[in-house]
Amino acid sequence: MNQIKIGQLTPFKAAKHHENFREMLDYCAKNYTKHPAFILKEKKGKEISYKNISFAQMQKEVNAVGTSMLAKGFKGKTVAIIGNNSYPWMVSYFATLGGIGTCVPLDKGLTLEEIESSLNRSYADVVFFGKEHQNLVASIQESGNTGVKNFICLSDIEGYLTINQMIEEGIELQNQGNNDYLTLPIDDKAVSILLFTSGTTSKAKAVMLSQYNIMCNIESLLACEDVREGDVNMAFLPYHHTFGSTGQFIMMAAGVTTAYCDGLKYLQKNMVEYKVSVFFCVPLLIESIYKKIMQTVKKEGKEKKVAFGIKLSGILLKFGIDIRRKLFKEVLEQLGGNIRFIISGAAAIDPEALAGFNAFGITTVQGFGMTESAPVLCAENMYEMKNGSIGKAIPGVELRIDNPNEEGIGELIARGPNVMHGYFENQEDTENTIIDGWLHTGDLAYEKDGFAFICGRKKNVIVLKNGKNVYPEEIEVLISNLEYVEEVMVYGFARKENDPLDLAIGAKIVYKQDVMADALEKGGIEKVEEIINKDIEKINKTMPTYKHITKLVVTDQPMIKTTTGKVKRYEETKNM
Repeated sequence: MNQIKIGQLTPFKAAKHHENFREMLDYCAKNYTKHPAFILKEKKGKEISYKNISFAQMQKEVNAVGTSMLAKGFKGKTVAIIGNNSYPWMVSYFATLGGIGTCVPLDKGLTLEEIESSLNRSYADVVFFGKEHQNLVASIQESGNTGVKNFICLSDIEGYLTINQMIEEGIELQNQGNNDYLTLPIDDKAVSILLFTSGTTSKAKAVMLSQYNIMCNIESLLACEDVREGDVNMAFLPYHHTFGSTGQFIMMAAGVTTAYCDGLKYLQKNMVEYKVSVFFCVPLLIESIYKKIMQTVKKEGKEKKVAFGIKLSGILLKFGIDIRRKLFKEVLEQLGGNIRFIISGAAAIDPEALAGFNAFGITTVQGFGMTESAPVLCAENMYEMKNGSIGKAIPGVELRIDNPNEEGIGELIARGPNVMHGYFENQEDTENTIIDGWLHTGDLAYEKDGFAFICGRKKNVIVLKNGKNVYPEEIEVLISNLEYVEEVMVYGFARKENDPLDLAIGAKIVYKQDVMADALEKGGIEKVEEIINKDIEKINKTMPTYKHITKLVVTDQPMIKTTTGKVKRYEETKNM
């Protein structure tokens, strides 16, 4: 078998392995007493107060909810959770996995029909929901299309059992001597979490994970990433995605305090408010922050000063002298002054933004994974970085490039203790994805100096008549750097109707109306298209002829996307 091995990320600190969520929370409650687990903001009118939740208090409330669940006959049930990121969301998750049953975190962006489909496909019996989903839950109850009998609100609202009532009930039961929940057996390697992949629910696959899968991922990342006790984390990523939830578990396992963002438009304010020092995020967030920083730099006429500072600090770093955080103190203060470490995943990041953050003294690394691997497979860290790469295999995981072509590009495959059991009630897709013990990611990559570099999705590759392969994601990164680009999709189209295999490269661009306001006022859409065409010509000159974009579709209308914000390429191409 023709394969190329990806290098291994070297651990630089000891990391404790926990068998399951109960054991992990018990450890946190016992060992992390100096800093809170969560900071919760409470608003009453114009008054704002903050409430600290210790790890010990979380342990107490998780055990109380679990005790109440057991008393209500939920043992062995499937429990779904739908809601915005919150502390009660985490409590319900931990309580369910403390020996009660299977947990199904659901995407809060799904439609009623998709939610009902997910509940039925997972055989859910119980639903914990956020108050923002009260109307949705009422519709589910009214339709009677699911088998869910118990709906529990994560906030205090009338008409529903609430998680706070369960906490009170559980504590009362424990005071009466009912401690059965605390000794419930937990099968660490049994399937206990079902996660639906992104996409419409009829097509989405339900990934089967065990607590062991996730605990192994936590241990590997803690050994390799610079997350420290006492750090403050901002929980940006939704908990119903593995990158968001596992990221949260890693923070907890390290003794980090978590705060919640009031919304993306309050991002910078919240980072200052909570003195955030670490977080997991998607590239769009980093790129957005970086653009705002550079806009401020430009507005204040400090471009040359910043450029000189980056050059100077880069030279000094080669001699082991790091003055970045002193040089760029003003920049860091815009983000609260404490931010020092960011892990980005889920998509490729703009190299300029990545290099910029690192130049400012904010260690920013990339990682790669998928729901099917709980989720991280490889990553960079502060000691092993290579611009543009997704890093090396994390400890315990093997990564290879399968059947590489003459350019060394092939499918990235993996095996390790974090790989899923399979897809729930879907043997065919399971057998097509896990072959001879190897998880086939569907992503094309190549290896250089031990690091992995992603080219794009296997199914997205545009194969030209001359045998050349074009990876649309590579070209999309170049186009997305244009300031007016909101969204972009590169695709292959047939040059002639009678020869569908003779493909050329096209691009659909959604432009930002505010950035193009002046052009629209002066010459309408024709002026916008003229500007975009000129920029595309410049990009074409940087690429081989076979990659040139020869057809443009320009619009201000959003593309069709999944709930995770990924463009549905097939539907977009079909529409065009």
